[in-house]
Amino acid sequence: MEIIIGSQNPAKINAVQEVFLNANVISKDVPSNVGAQPISDEETMQGAINRAKHSAKLKENACGIGLEGGVTRIKEQVFLCNWGALVDRFGEVYVASGARIPLPKEIVLELEKGNELGDIMVSYANKQDIRKKEGAIGILTNETISRKDMFVHVVHLLKGQYAYGQSRN
Repeated sequence: MEIIIGSQNPAKINAVQEVFLNANVISKDVPSNVGAQPISDEETMQGAINRAKHSAKLKENACGIGLEGGVTRIKEQVFLCNWGALVDRFGEVYVASGARIPLPKEIVLELEKGNELGDIMVSYANKQDIRKKEGAIGILTNETISRKDMFVHVVHLLKGQYAYGQSRN
């Protein structure tokens, strides 16, 4: 099986490789066609779908995977959210979402000013390359859960749906 993941981010690539152990995983930089900082479940999910669709088109008979992190408001609270999508060689789209964690008010205030979460987290945690390493989830869980771990969960959900879909055909 060949999978093209629409990202050059090591956390996302490693998540796909960890779940699809016997697949040939290729990473490509493809557009999400959403804002640099997705600000709703809908926008974050659409970014993942767009990345998966763009990836699947790069090579015949390959599956495409898109993984997208964002934020979403639920009532008065802003949460970290993440979505994934897998597009199979027939164009079937599978989607899944993962963990959520509320963001501290000082981070929300910076988001409301139009700043990207990754940039906010660099100054909040006084660390570099957070997007490629632990992610906001890692900082906010004291590294109990990393960004890769969060996406591994989503990729497992995608793989399970894909396998179920294949078994029905």
